[in-house]
Amino acid sequence: MIELHYWPTPNGHKITIFLEETGLPYKITPVNIGTGEQFKAEFLAISPNNRMPAMVDHDPKGGGAPISVFESGAILVYLAEKTGQFIGTDLRSRTKALEWLFWQMGGLGPMAGQNGHFNNYAPEKIPYAQERYTKETNRLYGVLDKQLSGNEWVAGSAYSIADMASYPWIVPYERHHQKIEDFPHLKRWFDVMAKRPAVVAAYAKGPLYRSDNTMTEEAKKILFGQTAASVQAR
Repeated sequence: MIELHYWPTPNGHKITIFLEETGLPYKITPVNIGTGEQFKAEFLAISPNNRMPAMVDHDPKGGGAPISVFESGAILVYLAEKTGQFIGTDLRSRTKALEWLFWQMGGLGPMAGQNGHFNNYAPEKIPYAQERYTKETNRLYGVLDKQLSGNEWVAGSAYSIADMASYPWIVPYERHHQKIEDFPHLKRWFDVMAKRPAVVAAYAKGPLYRSDNTMTEEAKKILFGQTAASVQAR
């Protein structure tokens, strides 16, 4: 059984997509990041960076004690290796899947995240920051569009964890001030992803935990006012 510590954010959706794709048994333990549950000692024990998602595998491959994993990219790799799915079966396909997973983790996610923050949540509008991250998100969309111009899936001919990682960061394209129609190959892939039964099932879980009223002013203070003291005192 996989115990998934989850909140319906792009990084959370990555993992529920994988779990729905494979049919691995799992249960969700919600971590309400708007009320500070990510700073509880029991959560920090498995996610020292106080970020979700995190997971505990109570039935690890090869047996033994439960294994906890934090960071969404590491979780995807762990689950792919556990199941032998969605990571490629040879050196070249595996390398491509990992390249594009790391591209998402190091580029698309952080840049789109800063885009969303400065365009939607920052208490004051900073034009330079808004333009900087909107343009960088646009550049990254262009990188992905070019990659998909010659490939059915992000890492090549096979659906992989690279697709699962990237899709949730494209879903809020309007909030990131992007026009998906400007990227025809990306749009083709995006429309196919949106219709996958596992993706539909994963996104259906979001409203069970999060409402439109989650991002209150108090929640913003919790999410965007963290310092070292937020984790070191726990």
